[in-house]
This record gives sequence, structure tokens and C-alpha cells, in this order.
Amino acid sequence: MTNSMSATNKLLGSTKAYLKRNTGILVGLLGICVVISLNSKSFLSQDNIMNVLRQISTNMYLASAMTMVLIAGGIDLSVGSVIALVGVISGTLVTMGLPIPLVIIICLVIGGICGSINGFIISRTTLPPFIVTFSMMSILRGATYVYTGGTTVRVDNRAFINLGTGYLFGIPFPVLYLLVVLILVFIILNKTRLGRHIYAIGGNQKAAEFSGISVRNVRMFVYIFSGVMASLAGMVLCARSYSGNPVAGNGSEMDAIAACVLGGASMAGGYGYIGGTMIGALIIGLLNNGLNLMRIDSYWQIILKGVVILVAVYVDYVKNLKKNKTN
Repeated sequence: MTNSMSATNKLLGSTKAYLKRNTGILVGLLGICVVISLNSKSFLSQDNIMNVLRQISTNMYLASAMTMVLIAGGIDLSVGSVIALVGVISGTLVTMGLPIPLVIIICLVIGGICGSINGFIISRTTLPPFIVTFSMMSILRGATYVYTGGTTVRVDNRAFINLGTGYLFGIPFPVLYLLVVLILVFIILNKTRLGRHIYAIGGNQKAAEFSGISVRNVRMFVYIFSGVMASLAGMVLCARSYSGNPVAGNGSEMDAIAACVLGGASMAGGYGYIGGTMIGALIIGLLNNGLNLMRIDSYWQIILKGVVILVAVYVDYVKNLKKNKTN
């Protein structure tokens, strides 16, 4: 009885802390839902909600890994290009007749290799992560165009397509993958020594080094994980769209970063939570969906998303400024 009460009190305490930490963004999310629902009758329909969840899942794969990268004091701009590269490769391999489990393994390894290149350079040099991953973004995107000649790779394998379009008990497969990813990231960040090391490196790298933390290994891990999540997103997007497209994932890195920053992750490192990132991804996804339902011109959508990202970064800047003054 005492143990159950203790567990209940702990759960209530965690819930209160979560709500307190994310009050502002939750209010913003609710406001967006109200505005869109008033302007579109189909917004709250079951079909649209499932569509939103399926769309959000792709961004959330990236954002979950990006959360760890940002907490560790880095950034990864190459994930959108990994999506495109893995998408066309997975489509090609499936068309060649390779078993789907083997295709999945190969593509996840490719994503991990791309991430490991980023991690190796960043962890062993003083080059800024922005420059390294921006260069990798360009290299991978160019390699994708060279590989495909700029053409789309068509996929007609129903079993592979089902990975992105299928359902289990009424829940889309991509959402089920997302639940696994979220649980995994939550455990890493909150229940493991690795998670404590990620926060420590982002908070104060010198202090982390003096305390015996292997900064190189931790940074390698977060970038490899980011590459693997981008490859997962690439395969799901390929399956969902019946094709591997060399322009796929264009701008996805910005949506992922926006979700993280909206969710409270600091661009300066050392701070962030997967629960906040989840809300941020919901806001980005609902904005995309709602603006389409309201038939707002796509050019204006780009502007509005840019404003959202700018506001989120400014809020992060103000928070860091106040924290530095307090310290």
C-alpha cells in the first residue's frame, strides 16, 4: 500500500513538474488547435488526426535525436539529406528484390555511417558542428542527385509500402515506431549514465572532461543516433510516398530544430526534454496541417514557420540571458 502511494505521489509530482515546465507551449498548442478548428470543420475529424500523427512522426524521429544533439551542445543540419539518400537507396534495394529486413538493416547502417562521419570530425577537431553538418548536408544531397540523376525511384512492393501506410489496431505503423523511439530516448536521457553525460557535456564540456567523461564517445553516439533516426525517417517517407525522391527531406532539419527549441531545448546546450520536444513537434505538425486546411498559400506558410522558429530562438536567448544574470 505504501509503495503504491509513493509511486502515485511520484507520478503526480512528475506530471505537475512537466505541466509547469511546459505551460506556455501547451497554451500555445491549445490556441493553435482552437484557431484552426474554428476555420476548418475537417480539422478534428478522425482521418485528419491520423494524418497529422503520421506526418508528425517523421519529424519526431529527427527531433528526438536532435534533442540529444542540442543538449550535448551540437547541431545536425545533415538529417534532411540523409532522408533523401536513404529514401532512394531503400527504394532501389526493394526494387532489386532484396528482403525487406535486410533493406532496413542496410539503410540504418548507412544512416549510422553518415552520423559517425559527423561525430568523428566534430569530436576530434575544433570545427563548429554547424559547419561540419552543413558540409555533410551538401555532400549527401549532391550524392543523392548523382546517384539518381535527379529522377524519382518508384516503389511498388506492397510489403515495403505497408511499413509507412499500414495500421495496427487503428494506429498507423509510423506512430507505433515513434512510440518506441520516444520511450528509448526518454530512458537514455533520464535513466542512464549516458544521458547524464550528454547533459554534462552540453552544460560545461571542460568540467565534464575533468570528471572523466569521454566527450568523444558521447558526441559520436548522439550523431550516430541522429543519422539512424534520419534513415528511419527516410525509409518511412519512401514507403509512405511510394517512391524515393532526391528532394525529400528538404528543410526537415529546420522543422526538427524548431520542434526542439519550441519544446524548451537550449541552442547553447545542457538543457532540453523529450516531453517538450514532443509538444514542439505537435505545434509544427499542426501548423503545417492547419495552414493547408485553411488554404493558405504555401509561400506564406514558409514565412509563418520562419517566424515561429525566430520567436522560439529568441525566447531561448532570453532564457539563457536571465540564467546567466542569475548565475
